[in-house]
Amino acid sequence: MKKMNKLVCLLLVGVMMFALCACGSQSAANGLEQIKKAGVMKVAISPDFAPMEFVDSSKTGQEQYVGFDPALARYIADYIGVDCEIVAMNFDACQTAVYTGNVFISISGYSWTEDRAENYELSDYYYAGDNETEQAILIRKEDADKYKTLADFAGKKVGAQNASLQMMLVEEQIPDCEAVSIGDLAVGVLELQSGNIDALAVAKGNGESILLSNTDLQFCEEEFEVSSAYEANVVMVKKGETELLEVVNEALAKAYADGMYGPWYDEAKALAESEAAMEVTVED
Repeated sequence: MKKMNKLVCLLLVGVMMFALCACGSQSAANGLEQIKKAGVMKVAISPDFAPMEFVDSSKTGQEQYVGFDPALARYIADYIGVDCEIVAMNFDACQTAVYTGNVFISISGYSWTEDRAENYELSDYYYAGDNETEQAILIRKEDADKYKTLADFAGKKVGAQNASLQMMLVEEQIPDCEAVSIGDLAVGVLELQSGNIDALAVAKGNGESILLSNTDLQFCEEEFEVSSAYEANVVMVKKGETELLEVVNEALAKAYADGMYGPWYDEAKALAESEAAMEVTVED
């Protein structure tokens, strides 16, 4: 009889553990409900990428985060009916935070890639001016005669932000160069100016913002060839959060229908040219 009781107890414990695990999985997978319950949508953003996301030094708190992507994040949060909280991180940390579920969403100038599609839920495309449709290379003005084509960078050090579209393009289209992983673009600019790297791959719109305050740099004449799959941006959502992704896509469709993309991008570019604009590096 005691043996039977032990067996029954073990079975009951097993059933209870399974139920707890099932409940835990359901709770963890329902990010949209958690966001609504909290009344806040936290969004990871790397504010070193003007005009997509950067800091207005004349402001404080949440209002200091400006650019196209913060505007989009606030629009999505408003569509859901909650507040938006920008969580500033470096570019790598943003992706890790979504992967691990520390935040459910990151909006930080992401392009669609196969690797991201495997590891995250990716939204429908949204369009931010020329920031993703053109991908370029920054060089020092003194090197303008040396570097006119992509082939000229063979054997040279070409920097690009880690885990970015630009790094992928460098590796694919300049296979003979030494690709140098850059943690953030502000550091990349300094590395280029100091001669530690010979070039820096950037999104064209971001490069234009960089040139405003770094007149010793310029674009290489030849740009990367960009597949249509990479010519727009996507919102990154935690894998499995399909309900949240559906609502994000609804908000994107509404923003597009309302004609918001153009004004957001124009305003972001104008802000990026102001004296208060700062691209801020967020340490790990």
